[in-house]
Amino acid sequence: MIDMLFQFLSNTGYFLADYRHVIMIVVGCIFVYLAVAKEYEPLLLVPIGFGIIVGNIPFFQGFGLGIYEDNSVFHYLYFGVTTGIYPSIVFLGLGAMTDFSSLLARPKLMLLGAAAQMGIFFTLLGAFALGFMPKEAASIAIIGGADGPTSIFLTAKLAPKLIGPIAIAAYSYMALIPVIQPPIMRLLTTRKERLIKMSEPREVHKKELVIFPVVATLLCCMLAPTALPLLGMLFLGNFLKESGVVDRLANTARSAIIDTATILLGFTVGMSTQADVFLNPKSLGIFALGAVAFSIATASGVIFAKIMNLFLKDKINPLLGAAGVSAVPGSAREVHLVGQSEDPSNYLLMHAMACNSSGVIGSAIAAGVLWSFMVGLPG
Repeated sequence: MIDMLFQFLSNTGYFLADYRHVIMIVVGCIFVYLAVAKEYEPLLLVPIGFGIIVGNIPFFQGFGLGIYEDNSVFHYLYFGVTTGIYPSIVFLGLGAMTDFSSLLARPKLMLLGAAAQMGIFFTLLGAFALGFMPKEAASIAIIGGADGPTSIFLTAKLAPKLIGPIAIAAYSYMALIPVIQPPIMRLLTTRKERLIKMSEPREVHKKELVIFPVVATLLCCMLAPTALPLLGMLFLGNFLKESGVVDRLANTARSAIIDTATILLGFTVGMSTQADVFLNPKSLGIFALGAVAFSIATASGVIFAKIMNLFLKDKINPLLGAAGVSAVPGSAREVHLVGQSEDPSNYLLMHAMACNSSGVIGSAIAAGVLWSFMVGLPG
């Protein structure tokens, strides 16, 4: 009986745990705390944080329990991450929720979404300088787009072993938008610039909204065909919404489908951070580069808005440039709040959403371009 008791105890997680599991479980608890107590992107951090906790409960290899073990339940669920299925489904739902009218009313704001992608390419150079292989560098660089699904999709194609740290870094910085972006916005703008009020946009007709996803699909996907799995789904979802004849499909895409994909994506990404795989110097380097990428992307958008103002009679509030990253709707909301902290009557939200939605498109195109360039290079 005593031998059986010792045998049982030696199979428990308490016996098998080491300091690495404890560290990662604490990290998971911090994520859950930030989501529940601080309400930092709870739709993302709750499933990710809980996934980190579950994924770091120690177990004997060979029982078919771990996410990296063939034929385990979690391994099959993780298939949606490694193949890019979940990110594509998320983009379908995102398209069904997105209103492009503010973007169509002010097409020049698309330039701010493009400018914010500079964070991706500067970080690519930084990753090369730190010794990362080309495919790894490209996967790390896409964190600068502040788009979790896009980061996961590209990493799954180029550097699958880095999905855990890259996804956690991308979603962490998305959740920390209220901490990271406001200081950068205030540092790079004057109070006079932050007080700029945007003029009323023109009215966008229904026909334009229906035509836009079709035209955008052709233009963007012809430019970067490798972005089809993301942008094709994004614009399909938007066409379902704007066509007005398939409301049931649009409602399902922006509710049940995207919610299911978000839960499974977040939970399995969290589980992929098993301590023996996740805790290494490379992961720390990814987190550092991710912070740089996100900061450069924010700064690039703000600086480009200031440059545009040199040539525009109808001035743009430079804060809008920070919404050029594709963290929807967090960065747009933060731009609005910073603007209102200077002048409560200044409403920037809809204008910021135009930059935000163009950032989603821009980051997907950037991912497609990186994929096409890196596919033949070494890891």
